Amino acid sequence: MIYAIIIILIALLQYMFFVGRVGANRGKFEITAPHVAGNETWERMFRVQMNTLEQIIIFMPGMLAFSYYVSSTWVILPGVVFIIGRQIYSAMYISNPSKRGFGMILTFISNFSLVIGALVGAISTLI
Repeated sequence: MIYAIIIILIALLQYMFFVGRVGANRGKFEITAPHVAGNETWERMFRVQMNTLEQIIIFMPGMLAFSYYVSSTWVILPGVVFIIGRQIYSAMYISNPSKRGFGMILTFISNFSLVIGALVGAISTLI
């Protein structure tokens, strides 16, 4: 379980970076709160932050359940794939949103593997 916790904490640090980048660039791009529109580059940063939030809510319980019901070691693979996928997604979305697909695919594969793996593992304990 320790690997799952460490990877979740790294993913949370990555998310905190995305949040910080959005906040720090509000002034640079003159986006005053509560506005969330007005500069395309800033809006892309904001969308990366929000999409990561949408994905991390699947990722975190998936990591814990997979670690518990499947493998506390193999959980490293989808966990690292998630973090790399989010970083690629971020870089691509900010530079050219139409190229964000590979990062999103990595994120999806990670989350899908975690949830399905954990579900199969949990059900198998009942049998």
